[in-house]
Amino acid sequence: MKFEVEGVFRNGMVWQKFRKVVEAHNERFALEKVYSLLGSNHKVKRNLIKIKSIKAV
Repeated sequence: MKFEVEGVFRNGMVWQKFRKVVEAHNERFALEKVYSLLGSNHKVKRNLIKIKSIKAV
């Protein structure tokens, strides 16, 4: 199942919007996947990521 996750993360001194579509079994796994992707690609810690919505696509 695919999920679309929207939110913001801290990029330097500004909050950057993002929208990711990830493949996961449920919403919780989708959330973990997004935390993992943003952490590895942008070196952002989990407490600097704010999730606004998770929707099934």
